[in-house]
Amino acid sequence: MTLAAHLAELSEKHRSLERKIKEELARPSADDGQISRWKLEKLKLKDEMAKLQGNGSTRH
Repeated sequence: MTLAAHLAELSEKHRSLERKIKEELARPSADDGQISRWKLEKLKLKDEMAKLQGNGSTRH
């Protein structure tokens, strides 16, 4: 897998998690634990993308 393809895959996973979080937050009884897990996973993806792009520092 090329670097660009890997970054695109990570980016898509990041967007997918963002959609899941928004959908869960829209529910009347949102699962805060699940939202927290998704947010943590999203941050890990963002860090991995930054690392692959050569940018070791990310803003959270």
